Formats: sequence, C-alpha cells, structure tokens
Amino acid sequence: MSNLTTDNPVALQTLMDETIFGNGFDFQADLSAHPLQEENSAHAQAAVVQASSTTKDTSYVAVGVGAEQAAVAIETGRDGDTVNHLEVLGGEFIYQGNKDQGVLFILRYEQYPYFSPAALDAFEKTIGALKLTKETVAVLNLANSHNPNDFKRIMQFFQPTKIILLGVEPASLKLPFIEHNSYMKGRIATVFNTFSFEEMFVDVNKKKLFWNEFKTFIVS
Repeated sequence: MSNLTTDNPVALQTLMDETIFGNGFDFQADLSAHPLQEENSAHAQAAVVQASSTTKDTSYVAVGVGAEQAAVAIETGRDGDTVNHLEVLGGEFIYQGNKDQGVLFILRYEQYPYFSPAALDAFEKTIGALKLTKETVAVLNLANSHNPNDFKRIMQFFQPTKIILLGVEPASLKLPFIEHNSYMKGRIATVFNTFSFEEMFVDVNKKKLFWNEFKTFIVS
C-alpha cells in the first residue's frame, strides 16, 4: 500500500489544519488463519470495549425536524419504504449510523438510499469481521441530493479520523489522486480509497487487495 503525501493546499487545509472537524465477503476465516499483529489486535479490542462501555443512541434521530414531523417519519418511513432506524435525518447531512467513533464510509449509489442488497450484506460481513457494526460507523451517500459533495464540510460535520471511499473518485471531492487500496494521510484524518462492492463482486483480485489493506488500515 502506498502512502500519499499531498501538496494540495485545499486537502492539506482540510485534513491537517481543520480543528473541528453469500457473496464471498465473510472474512472471519481469514482473520482466524492470519491474525493481525498483536498491537493492532489489542488496539481493536480496546476500541470495542470503549464503544460498549458507553451507551450510544444509534436509533432514528431527526436533527432540525419538528417532533410531529419526526413521529410521522418514524411510523411511515420515507416514500413508503421500510423505516431505517439507523438513519439520521435533517441538519446539514443525511446519513446512516453513528459518527462518534470517527469511522466514515462514503459511497455514491443513485438507485439505493445507501447500499444495494448484495453490497449491504458484503458491508456487514466486512466490518463485522473487524468487530464493527452498522451502529458504530457512519455511512454517507453522496448521491443523495441533500448531501453536499464538499470535503471540507464533510470533515467539519463528521469529524472523522478514518474515511473510506467506496467507489467514489477522490477527484469528485477535489482531493488529490489516490491509488485504489492506498491512502492519503493527514494529521486529523486518513482517506482510504478503494473500489465499490459491485466492482469487487466481479473481480476476486480486487476483493483480496481491498481486504489485505483494509483490515490493517481500520485497526491502525
């Protein structure tokens, strides 16, 4: 994996100076056969203990929406769909999950609120192998017209330390070029660029390259 040190002033300012800021994807067997380094495993376990020791509200939250509107949304869902109890509505961004742990997945799905059904299954298995859940990470779909495609605003709102671009070109966020399965590291956050799950479904080599780097990146 190559580390990208950027000279792009916009990226540097945002990443380093910002003060606020089955489908074959079951990787449990791989972790059992090839455990991570001891220090990384200890780090991951400590993160899980910390997350479990604090009660977090990962249910439906309606920020900036009146109580009456929120109640209607909870009962009916949007557009008649099944209610997504992990979705955070209102405010500057609409997203799924919880941003408190600093892990943010960014994707761009036109046809789905977040993931396609197959990609959702792969996503849950992938993060589950690393002791993460949908309740402990944030997922942002940039195809949602409500969400600004502005990296600085994303940083300010989510305050992430780890950002994973799933099939989202860095250039679309005015970031420097980052090779697939490589990352750009700043003082505040690290951006990991990889393929969409759909791309990995049809190319097992892309899946292997992703997993080999991602499992180390997420616990580092």
